Amino acid sequence: MKRSIKEKRFFVISLMTAILALTGLSVAYAEEEKPMVEIAVTASSGYVWRGYELSRNGIAVQPSMTVGYQGFSANFWGNLDTKPYCAGTETGKTYSSTWNETDVTLSYTKEMESFSVGAGYIYYGLGALNPDAAKRLDSQELFLSVGLNTILAPTLTVYKDIGHYHAWYFLLGISHEIALNQMVSLNITATAGYLLSTDASAYPKFDENARATGDKFSNFHDGALAVSLPIKATSYITLTPTISYIFALSDDAKNEMKGLGLKGTASPAERDSSFMVGTLTVSLAF
Repeated sequence: MKRSIKEKRFFVISLMTAILALTGLSVAYAEEEKPMVEIAVTASSGYVWRGYELSRNGIAVQPSMTVGYQGFSANFWGNLDTKPYCAGTETGKTYSSTWNETDVTLSYTKEMESFSVGAGYIYYGLGALNPDAAKRLDSQELFLSVGLNTILAPTLTVYKDIGHYHAWYFLLGISHEIALNQMVSLNITATAGYLLSTDASAYPKFDENARATGDKFSNFHDGALAVSLPIKATSYITLTPTISYIFALSDDAKNEMKGLGLKGTASPAERDSSFMVGTLTVSLAF
């Protein structure tokens, strides 16, 4: 039996509340951060960002590099779609691999005794999803975050787009780690996002037929549940397989995800509004 939108939203929020209540709060004294460099490559069965399907039927390869010191960090991230989506797949048309996104994130995080606060800037360098598609406009975001230094690491992050896609995005997340042995741990995470559009042309509300209206989107947006199994192969190398389930948290979000989805159907209402994504990340940290 399929869960309704309200049941899914209730399930995610209830899961967050239950884990928080069971674990309680612990006071942790932050240690001085050491210089850190991490290089990682992720192979993903699909690229889904904030509930938006940005790839289909091909593996997405996503390399990244992070340099951090004393709370400051810089991250460089990219996306290579090995089989870019083509709406006219019935014609047999295909595209070669396409590099269609490069992001740069600069941030600072301050660790307190029982919580942390952070702020940052993201530049999204966006390209067309395939050679025949329209080029996406680059964008920028500012964000603020606050998190509790507990076993769950609950966090609330607020993003404000200052580029072309004017909106606020609020993301609540929690995670819990279970150490299975010295090499392997189990991580469970849950997130819930709220999208507040300030420009109907950037993020419009969609009707029940998955057609854009003249109204601005303002509602719960996407939820995600993820289970990962980090495996510490060596003191520097970690392998992390992850399974994620991403879905709409409201009827408005369901209509929007269908309206903006990639599936080439005659009716947008037949497109997907939930996604199962598998990833494998290999990271080198030193």
